[in-house]
Amino acid sequence: MSTKESMFRGAKPVALVLAAACAFTACKKEDAAAPAAGQAASQQAAAPTPESVVASSVTAMGADQLRDAASKAYNENRLYAPAGNNAMEYYLALRDKQPGDAGASSALNDLLPMAVIATEQGIAREDFAEAKRLLALLGKSDANHPAMARLKDSIAKSEAAVAKRSETEKLTAEEEAKRQQDLAKKREEDQRKLQEQQRQQVTADQQRQQQEVAQAETERQRQQQAAAAEAERQRQAAAQQAAAQSARPAETSRPAVSNDLRAVSQAGPKFPQTAQRAGATGSVQVEYTVGTDGSVVNARVVSSNGPRQFQRDFEREALAAVKRWRFQPIGQSTTTRATVSFQ
Repeated sequence: MSTKESMFRGAKPVALVLAAACAFTACKKEDAAAPAAGQAASQQAAAPTPESVVASSVTAMGADQLRDAASKAYNENRLYAPAGNNAMEYYLALRDKQPGDAGASSALNDLLPMAVIATEQGIAREDFAEAKRLLALLGKSDANHPAMARLKDSIAKSEAAVAKRSETEKLTAEEEAKRQQDLAKKREEDQRKLQEQQRQQVTADQQRQQQEVAQAETERQRQQQAAAAEAERQRQAAAQQAAAQSARPAETSRPAVSNDLRAVSQAGPKFPQTAQRAGATGSVQVEYTVGTDGSVVNARVVSSNGPRQFQRDFEREALAAVKRWRFQPIGQSTTTRATVSFQ
């Protein structure tokens, strides 16, 4: 064997080893690049629009199925996630099939604020695929919702910031895959907690509204009872007034009553014992009013004389005596004066 042939045969294994190494390195690079390319492709594909955000499996369901599925999803805290199996998608599909369904429209109005909060959380944790899905749900629910423009702008700015940061950090495919896994776990946990909190809040709001309705009904009944009692009182008063008016003709046939005061009883005053023992005397002028029935309805002292220490006693007994006086009935109340003496 020649020297040239020996060298060729010795170099052949080395060349095979180098070729295999190059092939392995190339395959490894392709394998590393494949997840990154797949993630980028999935992120680009995961940008649903309001027209495509509802899963085809959901739109294929009937109205009754959608209504039952929406109610079940709501009770199980699947308000807007996961995709393809949540209350919002079911209600949106139901609304498309039956635009006049008031229950679906009302439920979507209740769910909109929750979806806005969930979108903001998705942006905060840099889960842009989920944020865009939720934004599409918002757009289909209400294309003119006031938060739409703000959320869309926030997603764009946050994506740009993350892209710039990623360019600086240059994550490996393995690190990016782990980040996506952690992101998915955090998304599920955040959504679970938030949906539970929001459902509890809605339940509390509904209970509060029911209490307010019950209180309003109780107040309405109370007012009705008060109004009925007042109506009955007025009815009885009207009946009494009618009875009094019907009796007046008989009264008008009676002789007219004079306004002249004619005493029936004018008992004298009680002499204060202290003044009597002291031998004191005095007098009190009293002004009094006689009512139509002949009784004294009001009396007051005008003036009095006598020893100072006994004046109050004389005045007290004079008023007491005048108030006991009685006169014959008169046509109208009359006020007059009289002097009561203590001798």
